[in-house]
Amino acid sequence: MPGNCGSYGVFQGLLHVYREHGNARLSFNLSQHAVVKSPQSDRCVDIDELRLDAALTLIAQTGTPPTRNQMSTGAYVQSVVDALCQLSSHDVLTALPNRRSFAQAMDRELDRVARSGDVALLLMVDIDHFKLVNDTYGHLAGDEVLRQVALRLLDCVRPMDTVARYGGEEFVVVMPNTDIDGAELVASKIIENLEIAQIPHCQSPVAPYVTASIGIANAKSVSAHEIVELADSALYKAKQSGRNRFVSAGGFKSEVQHLQTS
Repeated sequence: MPGNCGSYGVFQGLLHVYREHGNARLSFNLSQHAVVKSPQSDRCVDIDELRLDAALTLIAQTGTPPTRNQMSTGAYVQSVVDALCQLSSHDVLTALPNRRSFAQAMDRELDRVARSGDVALLLMVDIDHFKLVNDTYGHLAGDEVLRQVALRLLDCVRPMDTVARYGGEEFVVVMPNTDIDGAELVASKIIENLEIAQIPHCQSPVAPYVTASIGIANAKSVSAHEIVELADSALYKAKQSGRNRFVSAGGFKSEVQHLQTS
């Protein structure tokens, strides 16, 4: 098995065992040992030959790893694969879908709108002056800010929407079956929700709490790369206009009026 590190590397290594034997499949013998068997060969690989220690260690960091004596061998192997898939598709810090999952969700949405004629909608959310959080309070405090903002984002969307961590202090929201008014409503709700949360950020020149700037892209017949560029461009305009607001790629701008805090 290749010596890759990380959950995705371990997952790829597990798949490598199967690929070594051609069109391999997972089967089970009467003694309930999982084996990998190739149609071109009689050679079988017992489950004990799979080096799963690294995978189980990674899984244990986010929860309780599966135990072989609590389930059948087939269910055990499947649970390990499922857990590795979960790890490779989610951000460890915020537990949100990661950039890989976002790309898949965006591709699904663009495929849907190509068939339906609807408009694809994407929100890009950036925490204002996040670097000052790390520089002033330390990276552990920055990590907590990211977790708290992730929770606030989830509070503002529907179950069918996808909220993902795009990278650093940026998040994205894919919103199927939504018009621009609905997207702007969600963006306004995010800004207001952060104001209510009052996550401290005394070094911010915008407000004494954590705020965010949001870019909204809505378009038809575009690629994933193009709609991300549109949202990023709108986000840049929101930041240039003073932050703590949202701007759509079509030029609409809205600044939420904030209550004065003592």
